[in-house]
Amino acid sequence: MIRIFLPLAILSAALLVATFVLGLQIDDPRVPDPAVQQGVSLHFVTALGALCFTTLVHAIVLTYFMGTGRWVEETSTAYQLDHQFFRENQSIKYRVVPALVGGFLLLLTTGAFGAAADPASPAQFAGWFGWSPATLHQGIAIITVLANVAVHYAEYIALDRNGEIIEAVLTEVRRIRLEKGLSV
Repeated sequence: MIRIFLPLAILSAALLVATFVLGLQIDDPRVPDPAVQQGVSLHFVTALGALCFTTLVHAIVLTYFMGTGRWVEETSTAYQLDHQFFRENQSIKYRVVPALVGGFLLLLTTGAFGAAADPASPAQFAGWFGWSPATLHQGIAIITVLANVAVHYAEYIALDRNGEIIEAVLTEVRRIRLEKGLSV
């Protein structure tokens, strides 16, 4: 899974950073200049792509932990293995899921503040605490990029450890099957 996850996580982080950089290049989105509006459109489309792709990466990790958790549980029961394998798998999953959900919620929050910061938005958000909508959006975007990179790192560590658990289960299953004279 690490071979699949690592390129996806790197691409996800790159998309988030690219979206942030494109957003920084927008001076004043209220200017009716076609070049400025094209920059806004490019930032918007890239942001949607980054949000969807990063959400996909988080969803793949969640799905992987759901599937391997079930497999470890059933294999441990079928081969009467120590349930420590399953407990550790569950522990890893339940440590990474809140971070994953937090990263996703930050993505949504950043998008919502971006939409509210758009001068063409019917929301006409005036900002909070003296901060303009664009400044709030930018600040939340910084947090979102950094948090999602940290979540990808946590996911990588969790996936790596879970791979070790799966390998240990497979080793035990091989040992048991060989002892019983079954094919491996």
